[in-house]
Amino acid sequence: MEKPKFKSVVEVVEAGEELSKRYIYPLTDDGEDQLFDGSVPEMEIPAIDLSLALSFSQEGQAELSKLHSALSACGVVQVMNHGITEALLDKIYELTKQFYWLSSEEKKKYEREIGTYEGYGGDMILSDDQVLDWFDRLYLTTYPEDQRQIKFWPEIPIGFRETLHEYTIKQHLMVEQFFKALARSLELEDNCFLEMCGENTTMETIFNLYPPCPRPDKVLGVKPHADGSAFTLLLPDKNVGGLQFLKDGKWYKAPLLPHTILVNIGDMIEIMSNGIYKSPVHRVVANKEKERVSVATFCNVDAEKEIQPVDGLISEARPRLYKAIKDYDKIFYDYYQQGRRAIEAALI
Repeated sequence: MEKPKFKSVVEVVEAGEELSKRYIYPLTDDGEDQLFDGSVPEMEIPAIDLSLALSFSQEGQAELSKLHSALSACGVVQVMNHGITEALLDKIYELTKQFYWLSSEEKKKYEREIGTYEGYGGDMILSDDQVLDWFDRLYLTTYPEDQRQIKFWPEIPIGFRETLHEYTIKQHLMVEQFFKALARSLELEDNCFLEMCGENTTMETIFNLYPPCPRPDKVLGVKPHADGSAFTLLLPDKNVGGLQFLKDGKWYKAPLLPHTILVNIGDMIEIMSNGIYKSPVHRVVANKEKERVSVATFCNVDAEKEIQPVDGLISEARPRLYKAIKDYDKIFYDYYQQGRRAIEAALI
């Protein structure tokens, strides 16, 4: 059960309040501070041409091989030629910033209710000892259309609803293409993953704001986690970094990549690929001087569908790693707030 809400992070910043201890990460087991100083190396994230990858050409096969290599090694790729124009990406980015420039009174018209995810607000508070993430977010179900709760879709800034609808339609086409590319890269039938995910796949888009933080050495924008989605489409801030991925036990920062959509694998594809493709652990560090925005769309499996490793990816050399599982999103949120990997629940 969610606890009563704190003020939004923006309200804390605007009021000039002292930083609450609820945002401070505790000492580690050995008594040392956990410092998030940003002094980590930059990660090389491979880029793939989605249109070319689906072309049945020699060049397309090379793109699929590159996709396979990236997702089995680190679980994240830059995707180009995805069918969404730079102008539309810029518009979504600017509208996100404009929404967060609105007054607290205006934004609270879209405030989520306690115990629900949809709408505007800060971190969900599920326990008295939970360390809170340093963000405000607007969380909207965008696909299918009949599941949208339009009361949470901002009327201001002007054009937000219409632009998000256009963006969602374009993203949905990209999602179907990416599912097919995933299947081909594993030498499976094109619709293999689409069929397992079911007809009632959902897309949820989250507009994140990370305000300047007085103690970025002790506070995180988002705690370390892996996504519970099939995969996530991320439009990162064009000018301010903060996203970091964990690889081989070390943190690496994602480079600034204007007009690129980052796609990272979620737990559902890790399960369906029998662990060949990895769902990467990632976090967002805070920034003392600058605000940062990002837009993430989670592509989720039909809640009524059971997911499990694809038969063609199980062999004597690679035995089945995960059991069949349903309602993974519910399991995910319970584990996420405990700082644990939800995929543990699916392991055999």
